[in-house]
Amino acid sequence: MTPIFDWKNDINEQELNTIIDSLRAGNLVIVPTETVYGLAANGTNDDACEKIFLAKGRKQDNPLIIHVSNKDMIDEITEKRTPMEEKLIDSFMPGPFTLILRKKKTICDVATCGGKTVGIRMPSNKIIHEIIDKSGIPIAAPSANVSGRPSGTNIADIYDEFDGKVDYFIDGGQCKIGIESTVVKVENEVPIILRPGFVTEEDIKKVCGKVELSKNLFKVVSDNEKVESPGMKYRHYAPKTKCVMIGYDQNQINKINKILKENKSKGIKTCFLGFKEDRDKIDIQDDLFIEMGSKENLASVSQNIFTDLRKVDKLNCDQAIIEGIEREELGLSIMNRLVRACENNVL
Repeated sequence: MTPIFDWKNDINEQELNTIIDSLRAGNLVIVPTETVYGLAANGTNDDACEKIFLAKGRKQDNPLIIHVSNKDMIDEITEKRTPMEEKLIDSFMPGPFTLILRKKKTICDVATCGGKTVGIRMPSNKIIHEIIDKSGIPIAAPSANVSGRPSGTNIADIYDEFDGKVDYFIDGGQCKIGIESTVVKVENEVPIILRPGFVTEEDIKKVCGKVELSKNLFKVVSDNEKVESPGMKYRHYAPKTKCVMIGYDQNQINKINKILKENKSKGIKTCFLGFKEDRDKIDIQDDLFIEMGSKENLASVSQNIFTDLRKVDKLNCDQAIIEGIEREELGLSIMNRLVRACENNVL
């Protein structure tokens, strides 16, 4: 069994040196961040990054995000930045924010899938920050999950998926945010959100005065179209159970109950992912209701969303129905993950 280092309370210096040696040797390590757990490798090493794609079963045209610990590291691996790019870095890093920049040759082509740009993130989680800072290695670290499956926000959810595929697991406890970083690219000095996250459209607009949303936030990019950010192509965040979303509107509850009634009459075992406020309105037995939290506390919903999606398969149902919410502020990011978990099957 792959060793687990417990750093929930403190970073063990001897174990830290072991982790750094492993990364320098081109191996994989599961590390915590404030967003989700990452599958970490040396971002300057083609062979090491290739191992990430193999371990995840990830398509070779889905680029990796590179994690750094300070602005000097950004300078070392990317070209000169624009004033807007500089403003975004100063405003949102360190934190759950990724910026697409023009890369230098120090970052390997495998990590960027041969592209000329790279997603740069400076995590605020002290564990991965210390690993990067002490090692001096830019770390490629996509979410620690088999591609297509829900991301991992605690070690228990992902251990079996990567046992034997990595050198070490670092247990930093439950991730504080629970959804991946916001990814932004600047075009003509306008920030464009390629993947929504905890840093919202409203947050960026307050700082920059302007922001746009990518047209691809709620659609699957075609196979032959090149992307600069993960989370834009293919099936993402999905349980093995087939999922369907009921889009947000005034008749949402009636639609949900109608489908549940029809499924029951057809012998289709169905579970439901919904919100605390609507629990008593949904006509389904309690053990098939997965409560995602309250609409009044979307930060808590985001923290647990992937664990909740993983609960679906444990119920051995034929179908899961997911309740949608308004696509505003953090709700936009949550809906982005849920819609992709349903493979864009929204009623």
